[in-house]
Amino acid sequence: MKLNELRDNAGAHLKSKRLGRGIGSGKGKTSGKGVKGQKAREGVAINGFEGGQLPLYRRLPKRGFTNIFRKTYAPVNLGTLDKAIESGRIDGLQPITELVLQNAGLARSGGVSGVRLLATGEITRAIDITVSGASAAAVLAIEKAGGKIVTTVVKPVPAAELSS
Repeated sequence: MKLNELRDNAGAHLKSKRLGRGIGSGKGKTSGKGVKGQKAREGVAINGFEGGQLPLYRRLPKRGFTNIFRKTYAPVNLGTLDKAIESGRIDGLQPITELVLQNAGLARSGGVSGVRLLATGEITRAIDITVSGASAAAVLAIEKAGGKIVTTVVKPVPAAELSS
């Protein structure tokens, strides 16, 4: 086989339509775009336009809402925290705060209301940590390792528990 004998598989390559090459071609003059108007021009993409019919996105009902007071927390896992203490990025003998976690690069600082400690991984040493929130399993794991955890955000108590 020689380079000049190389060919595509049969049907693998479609020839492009030759538009605007005379009336005999069947795609001459307006090149199959009809006459004038916005859609006959180049670069037109009218997303969601249904020819004057009420578009689907306006026919469907609205659902839900966005809570503008929602708070987001940067997650920090116990395993990641343990590795950071082991590698020396965080001093495990000193009290650990959210600022210490952010400076060590464990929690992002922008656009979050605080840090939430999660129980993924294991903690092998006793630490003293103060964070915005923590999962129940994370609190249990830290107390089991002999450490102390303080959460600064108080969870609201459901009304059903207040009345009883």
